Amino acid sequence: MDDYPLLNLFWTMLWFFLWIMWFFLLFKIITDIFRSHDLGGWGKAGWLILVLILPFLGVFVYLIARGQKMGERDLQDAQKREAALQDYIRQTAGTTDGGKGGGTGGGGKADELAKLAELKRSGDLSPEEFEQAKARLLA
Repeated sequence: MDDYPLLNLFWTMLWFFLWIMWFFLLFKIITDIFRSHDLGGWGKAGWLILVLILPFLGVFVYLIARGQKMGERDLQDAQKREAALQDYIRQTAGTTDGGKGGGTGGGGKADELAKLAELKRSGDLSPEEFEQAKARLLA
């Protein structure tokens, strides 16, 4: 290790880290070009050619010209994924009111199990009665 001092190791690690960050940024921009709905086919092709032929200039120009919209698209995609997840959870739990009211439209099994668990917790149901009611509900 005498022929490779600690400072040289530090600089090598720094350059390697910057190289990894550069590729991450390049791939992020390429995926953003393809998912952008406000660009037509020729616009996407032009940006892609610019980013691939002159990568440093293309990436920096893209970030300056479309960086804010890139962030807005990320936010919209995250909101869509969150809404889809919430819809899936509601469907799986058996609720049909869309989370807007206090009740459930169909009185799903998950709600009934929650009511039974609350009755057991409050002492209104014994553990044996809870197990019997749960078995009837799930049958």
